Amino acid sequence: MPRSKLVRRKVLQPDERYQDIRVTKFINYVMRDGKKDKAKTIVYGALDVAAEKAGMTPSELFEKALMTIRPEVEVRPRRVGGATYQIPVPVSKSRGEAMAMRWMIQAADERSGRPMEMKLAEELVNAIKNEGDAIKKRENMHKMAEANRAFAHFKW
Repeated sequence: MPRSKLVRRKVLQPDERYQDIRVTKFINYVMRDGKKDKAKTIVYGALDVAAEKAGMTPSELFEKALMTIRPEVEVRPRRVGGATYQIPVPVSKSRGEAMAMRWMIQAADERSGRPMEMKLAEELVNAIKNEGDAIKKRENMHKMAEANRAFAHFKW
């Protein structure tokens, strides 16, 4: 965070198909080496396949998957009196969504043997069913926050 002036957030344009800024962000997270068209193909294909499997519209499915994966609390290290404590803090909505998107893509990436489109679709469907690697990641974070709840009074 710079000390000199405020950081201005870049204003993203909504995607063409669903008119949603979060889908644009998701496409940008999937993008590798500046190949945005390829990322769009992957994301739109995954949303279509997952929506067909789940019996929902793609925008509803994406919304529900993000809300399911998004963490409520996280732990942050804080140094107090020579010791470092993991202190649970609430996660803002924008940070929570960014974490959920990253975890979803990472979980899909770690699967093997199929195209990214199919792996991502599977991860989206699993998120709605409350299973999968991205959900495990969220549960681990919540468990760590619960275990370190005793140190919450160090947050100031």
